[in-house]
Amino acid sequence: MKIAIISDIHDNIPNLKKVLDYCMKNKIEKIICCGDLASLETLDFLNDNFAGEIFFALGNMDNDYLKNYPLENNHYKNTKIFKDFGEVEIENRKIAFVHFPREAKNLCEIGKYDFVFYGHTHKPWTEKIKNCTLLNPGNVANQYYSPTFAIWEINNNSFQLIRINDLK
Repeated sequence: MKIAIISDIHDNIPNLKKVLDYCMKNKIEKIICCGDLASLETLDFLNDNFAGEIFFALGNMDNDYLKNYPLENNHYKNTKIFKDFGEVEIENRKIAFVHFPREAKNLCEIGKYDFVFYGHTHKPWTEKIKNCTLLNPGNVANQYYSPTFAIWEINNNSFQLIRINDLK
């Protein structure tokens, strides 16, 4: 199974479309979003153009439009939205995802998770903390750093950084 890890879209629909086209061509089954879609329209676009499961943790740029959103009764059938951080188990791997790096590092250090994903800095990053892999996929928005996202091949726990500007 392949999972896309994205963050910091900031309403860049053209780049998000490239990500979603890549996901379709490469049979990506799930997306983990570490926040900062930045509008309901971008959340709608994501849901309208990806058929698999989406896990989405709110970022600081999402608070304006989703701070009062009924997370437990959201109308997006394939999307689970988490206010502070999300946690899921996929193929016996415990995963947490959050927007902010400090919270991500804290989640790694408690020893409960195999993988913790985060955003906010816009910079791709990975490190190992105890037995936990900490990963930032970069940003889709093309702000501060070139736009990137990560693909996780869950069968062999390998990660690939995809450069959005290289996609057609």
